[in-house]
Amino acid sequence: MTLQVQEADFNVQALYEDLQVKNRTGAVVMFVGLVREFNERAHNDATDADHCFELEHYAGMTEHNLKHIIDEASQRWSLLDVCVVHRYGKLALNDQIVFVGVSSAHRAEAFLACDFIMDYLKSRAAFWKKETTPAGSNWVESKQSDSDSLKRWES
Repeated sequence: MTLQVQEADFNVQALYEDLQVKNRTGAVVMFVGLVREFNERAHNDATDADHCFELEHYAGMTEHNLKHIIDEASQRWSLLDVCVVHRYGKLALNDQIVFVGVSSAHRAEAFLACDFIMDYLKSRAAFWKKETTPAGSNWVESKQSDSDSLKRWES
């Protein structure tokens, strides 16, 4: 298991290679989240340089929450390895934010576990998001749809 919360960008190819357990891996499923615009820019006086996304986290608590999510996924499915890398700090449009990768002997388990980890990460990891545009800065509120996604995993 790899779990990293960091400011630095990550190398998707290297993380993918680390997920391959020699002679046992039948599937690797990965998700890479990118910074996107949350609010439409006004008819475009703004440029990408005018748009900033900032992630803050509660060190220690964030890692604890992420480890708990990974442990729960590992209890539900037969996984060979899991990798979660989440960035914090100031990020620009199209920067990588998060990597979730899961390896398993079978694809179905890898897909389900990756989806589960992302759903819980979006709602239960201790990250706060702030968007800055020429119109000002605002904290991004959690979406009801993220909370609703968790309901399908309850049983």
